[in-house]
Amino acid sequence: MDPGVVLDIARESMVLAAKLAAPVLVTALVVGFIMSLFQSVTQIQEMTLAFVPKAIAAALALAIAGQWMISSLIQFTTSLWERIPALVAG
Repeated sequence: MDPGVVLDIARESMVLAAKLAAPVLVTALVVGFIMSLFQSVTQIQEMTLAFVPKAIAAALALAIAGQWMISSLIQFTTSLWERIPALVAG
């Protein structure tokens, strides 16, 4: 197997991992920033006030983007399985 092919597969998997993590992470980041801003303005320093909305928003983002995430992962896995004969043959 060519090292270039291995690097290409590794790059594709890293890009896919970033794409799959982005909706949940960006949502948690935005909600966390908003809640931190709210806590700074109101001077309420309750930890659950920051955690619960982030957890709910992340779950909501996962529910909304979950179908796309699964289909992207299945498509990538299928393409890897289809490439196996060419990779083994050289």
